[in-house]
Amino acid sequence: MINLKEKIGYGFGDMASSMFWKLFGSYLMIFYTDVFGMPAAVVGTMFLITRIWDSAFDPIVGIIADRTHTRWGKFRPYLLYLAIPFALIGILTFTTPNLSDTGKVVYAYITYSLMMMVYSAINVPYASLLGVMSAEPKERNTLSTYRMTFAYIGSFIALLLFMPMVNYFSQGHTERHGWMMSVVVIAILCAILFYGCFAWTKERVKPIKEKQNPLKSDILDLLHNRPWWILLGAGVAALVFNSIRDGATVYYFKYYIVEESHASVSLFGVSFVLSGLYLAVGQAANIVGVVLAAPLSNCIGKKKTYMSAMLLATVLSIIFYWFDKDELALIFIFQILISICAGSIFPLLWSMYADCADYSELNTGNRATGLIFSSSSMSQKFGWAIGSALTGWLLAFFGFEANAVQSEETIHGIKMFLSWLPAVGTVLSVIFISMYPLSEKKMKEITAQLNAKRK
Repeated sequence: MINLKEKIGYGFGDMASSMFWKLFGSYLMIFYTDVFGMPAAVVGTMFLITRIWDSAFDPIVGIIADRTHTRWGKFRPYLLYLAIPFALIGILTFTTPNLSDTGKVVYAYITYSLMMMVYSAINVPYASLLGVMSAEPKERNTLSTYRMTFAYIGSFIALLLFMPMVNYFSQGHTERHGWMMSVVVIAILCAILFYGCFAWTKERVKPIKEKQNPLKSDILDLLHNRPWWILLGAGVAALVFNSIRDGATVYYFKYYIVEESHASVSLFGVSFVLSGLYLAVGQAANIVGVVLAAPLSNCIGKKKTYMSAMLLATVLSIIFYWFDKDELALIFIFQILISICAGSIFPLLWSMYADCADYSELNTGNRATGLIFSSSSMSQKFGWAIGSALTGWLLAFFGFEANAVQSEETIHGIKMFLSWLPAVGTVLSVIFISMYPLSEKKMKEITAQLNAKRK
């Protein structure tokens, strides 16, 4: 049995990752367009190009991690050695040197590419830990729940406090300085959390054979893993859904709701903007979805839980389009409901990737945990690449101009980003997951056979 301290320690890792991931998803687009001064279409293209490369980089990290042998295990050392580089490059990503228009684009490509690569180098091994901390599917569900709960807590903190920190650090300085210093605070906290994850976790599950297969064999095994392909498609579609909604939120509140015309909400002397509250409320609701995921999936199965949540999110997202800008109560209520649905699916995906590793090991005799889990990160990056690129391109298509009053066509497009467009992602995700073959009964059989071979 894994004790509470280790479960919390495992959660620390995704708490750190998610803080930066949410900053990328919710603020990086508007940082590049409204603070750094890059055209929206250029940013969208950059996101697509860099993230496609980075998605391809994830399996490389997984392959290397599978072949890592240290006294700390295969995956934990990456948390130890990459926490500081992760923090430093994150700060550089949100730093804005005085450069020409071309220089800005080059700087953005370099720093963002490096950030995504170091993110992969620490996050793929972290994700792979789930497959070697326990061999029991139900315990993995619990670990996934802790992971996602802490992830959303980290996202909640980052999203709630980020803009107030930007406003605070901008006093007496430029807005660019405020953005950079806010990221410095987040980066330091992330490094501390990664060290906590390293210190409090342990790798237990050993492969049924110690000899590592050739790389070609690992890749061929993966390509013949049908459940893996299905999860890859479902994961990409789910992240398209999330990335479009998150990436357009600040635009929605800045240009459609016009949050500056609303009184700010103050708590303990800190003023919160509506967009930050909206995003933070969504993260809190995600936690509710995470908490519900394990008992629901243990009762009706992961597949049915996933499909039900995504179908409900589809309907709610479509209804969202018709809300008037003054209907803030409904906008926040639907954000809560959609976010509960979204929160429930991600621990299920992580748990199912661990099942895919077991399925592969039973059928091939080889356990390539890092390679299989890298696909989860790959789908995450690729989904964000598609969603972010679409956001940038469609903003340009709808005639978006930074820091200006938007046309009716642009406002229509911005509303689509929080309604019809993410609904396409949820429908595709349901279609993929409907084909997933590893039921709870099937996994019990696989676990029993693997345990017998390890004795």
